[in-house]
Amino acid sequence: MGYKIWVHAEALDGKLNNVTFELLSKAHELSESMKSMGGATVEATLIGNGLLEAASLLAGHGASAVYTADDPKLRMYSPLTYVPILTELVMSHKPDIYLFGATAIGSALGPAVAARLKTGMAAHCVDILIDEKKQLKALVPSFGGKIMGEILCPERRPQMASVKPGVFLQKPAQAVPLKIYPADPSIWKHGDNEERLTPVKIVRQPPHGIPLNEADVVVCGGFGVGDTKNWEKLEALAGYLGGAIACTRPAVDEGWIEESAMVGTSGQNIRPKVYIGFGISGAAHHVCGMNNAGVVINVNIDKDASVFDVSDFCAVADVKTILPALIEAVKPK
Repeated sequence: MGYKIWVHAEALDGKLNNVTFELLSKAHELSESMKSMGGATVEATLIGNGLLEAASLLAGHGASAVYTADDPKLRMYSPLTYVPILTELVMSHKPDIYLFGATAIGSALGPAVAARLKTGMAAHCVDILIDEKKQLKALVPSFGGKIMGEILCPERRPQMASVKPGVFLQKPAQAVPLKIYPADPSIWKHGDNEERLTPVKIVRQPPHGIPLNEADVVVCGGFGVGDTKNWEKLEALAGYLGGAIACTRPAVDEGWIEESAMVGTSGQNIRPKVYIGFGISGAAHHVCGMNNAGVVINVNIDKDASVFDVSDFCAVADVKTILPALIEAVKPK
């Protein structure tokens, strides 16, 4: 059997999460880097109901095989059914690498599958590479983002990792013929799995304003913003620019904004065309989340702030002074 890289395709109501396509792009990149070692096939797993369209999309993004479990009972995520299905698929088809999106579902599902398989899983990676021994090398920020740790799993297979949405670019891939391999329905139709826990419904909380991962302009604030009054001005500026508001951990701790707006290793990864930061020190765990932005602008009163090292334009200025001036300049007359 050849070397295989699997991507778990996360589907909600039959619609694939964008992180799936990002992971497929990275999987093909890994396969390309292994050409001198014989290459690798890129395949996907998919669980849910009414999956034909989603499976076709996966083939269109280069998944040479799609292993599915398609049933109305699987429409909503449940660990009691999804975990044994994926575990059985891995045991039957033996992939060498298995990648998950570090989403709410993927962050729970991936480690549970890894535990059943008695293998390791590197979580919330910022990059994944192949070394000279065909091993997966996962890069994960450590010690508050101050260093980049390398995680290897030399003894067990599959080597597993999760990556947050937005870390990798979605690149075009050559479409391949659709090949579907259904899982054995007895895995989820028999036993007591379906009796102990039954999902009832999915409740979605719509985001306030423009979602961070869709915004062309992101205005981000840190502890240096100072207080609630200045934070309100920051939100006003984002509104006038047609952008989204983001933050670092201290802003969440101060209660100025919800944690869902945090950017960094513990938050979201973003790729806006323009990023404007105010009162941000430039700690590595935040920079990891925004270093793929187009134009980076930062304002800080400290001329030696490390955030200026990753900025295209820098302003040594007091947030209290510059925010009102910026608002006056951009708001409709």
